[in-house]
Amino acid sequence: MMEETGRLDGRLAYARLPGLGPGVVFLPGFRSDMQGSKALALRDHCAAQGRALLRFDYSGHGESAGRFEDGTIGAWAADAIDAFDALTSGPQVLIGSSMGGWIALLLARARPERVAGLIGIAPAPDFTQALMWPAFSEAQRQTIMQAGVLHLPSEYGEPTPVTRALIEDGKRHAMLDAPIPLTCPVRILQGMQDPDVPWRHALRLVEALQGNDVRLHLVKDGDHRLSRPEDLRLLEETLESLLLAQL
Repeated sequence: MMEETGRLDGRLAYARLPGLGPGVVFLPGFRSDMQGSKALALRDHCAAQGRALLRFDYSGHGESAGRFEDGTIGAWAADAIDAFDALTSGPQVLIGSSMGGWIALLLARARPERVAGLIGIAPAPDFTQALMWPAFSEAQRQTIMQAGVLHLPSEYGEPTPVTRALIEDGKRHAMLDAPIPLTCPVRILQGMQDPDVPWRHALRLVEALQGNDVRLHLVKDGDHRLSRPEDLRLLEETLESLLLAQL
């Protein structure tokens, strides 16, 4: 089966694989895109299984229009809802990596009747205030609040702009301080050597989710990206076991 590629409303770049349902929707992480190793592994896996898959880039990411520094959690969640509504039909399994795990939770909360399950790969709900802000020095916080943006060095390439709008909007979309009203099956894959999202952060998410069908898989030697061959196999096996439970 061939993927269909295009731009939703001329803005959001996407790649859609036709196939059986429940379909799969992949939500990338902060500054990541639909061409990452996990997204491409899922494309190949779903193609082999004859299963529908949607990949897309948030605004300011990858091939989509817009500037990254203009984005916020709310804006990217709105992108995800737009893509979900326009480009998928029927029940879907959401797979969110890092920030994409937060976006997946917001999407599932907005469209609970269409979400058959959710897989978080080092999911990072509330990362702007729970992980990022506490790690900043007082000088960095002042730069964000006064100048409106802080440029952080990144091992992945160009410096990462962290804006005041991102931080303040993140607070408005925080999820972990109250019960999360999702009852669909949730699977969390988390590396214990993750320097960006500590594995105990995943425990906070497990506690906040109201549903009982929640399982956390800790990978003792796993990093943040969980993109090694054995990690990708674990992701595929997790997806298949979750889908099998839907039959």
